[in-house]
Amino acid sequence: MNEQTIQQNIRLALSKAGSKVFRNNQGGYKDATGRWVRYGVANPGGSDLIGWTPVTITSDMVGKRIAVFTAVEVKGPKTKISPEQTNFIDRVKFDGGLAGVARSPEDAITITNQYATQQN
Repeated sequence: MNEQTIQQNIRLALSKAGSKVFRNNQGGYKDATGRWVRYGVANPGGSDLIGWTPVTITSDMVGKRIAVFTAVEVKGPKTKISPEQTNFIDRVKFDGGLAGVARSPEDAITITNQYATQQN
């Protein structure tokens, strides 16, 4: 299965699980003056899918539901993560977000369930 198909399957699975993720297209081009312009969130290194996952905080935290920043780097079976991508994922997690590498919809669901497993 190619990376594009894996990504489509992950987007569907995360949507069904309640997360809202969007494709973070990245790249660059030279403008009319010859200047290099990069686009995409955290380019280079930003994850393929970014968005949020709703989380209900516990009653000792007032019981409110919050949106937690979510970043999923989609990889095929043999592709490797770059140091920039690793750095982005580590930073998101350090600051309390949900992030990781997914090679399947199941991997992506595991990423978005990180808070549930931390609280148990």
